[in-house]
Amino acid sequence: MNNFWFIVTAFGDSGFLLPAALWIAIWLGSDGGTRSAAAHWVLLFGGCGLIVMLSKLAFLGWGIGSARFDFTGFSGHTALATALWPVAFWLAAQRWVPSLRLAAVAAGSVWAVFVGASRLALEVHSTAEVVTGAFLGLAASASFLWLHRARSIPAPPPRWLAMGLAVPLVFFLVGRPAPTQGALEALAAWMAGIERPYTRLDLRQGRGAPAESAE
Repeated sequence: MNNFWFIVTAFGDSGFLLPAALWIAIWLGSDGGTRSAAAHWVLLFGGCGLIVMLSKLAFLGWGIGSARFDFTGFSGHTALATALWPVAFWLAAQRWVPSLRLAAVAAGSVWAVFVGASRLALEVHSTAEVVTGAFLGLAASASFLWLHRARSIPAPPPRWLAMGLAVPLVFFLVGRPAPTQGALEALAAWMAGIERPYTRLDLRQGRGAPAESAE
């Protein structure tokens, strides 16, 4: 069963979603009529990712979290998935009637929440981290969709969709998660001047700051 959840969770990995998000931005920005949509997408998706990163750095470097809710930062997989997949499904359904476009958004949202559920199944995140990550990502995707609800954005031809997903799929087939967490841990320890980053065990046991790094 874990193999199933590992496959699902890969669709929320930053190594998969960041290239996909970049492709959406490039595709939207390639047409003069949708360049404002590209800017909105970059700001909203990028803002979502930035908030996730800051929440993780705050905990890893300074222990800012909640032992009561077992919260060490927003679930990045959940937040990025819920920010991207509803929009991706909506863009792919642009030539459909409005009711089917709404159904596509709903399907993308359900799929993204399912990615969040995989983080719970794999015991990587707490319920609070997944739920707050979902709210953060859905706020980003819903804001984008609301801003462009009345606009006509041409649907990408299937060959362009295939090309856009080619790079993320190569990563996915290799099966190696992006080293995002390790990079954030190293960065947080360096920024905070500590020997090692805070861990969930530190939070649960109420430990103080890890030893300062020797200079």
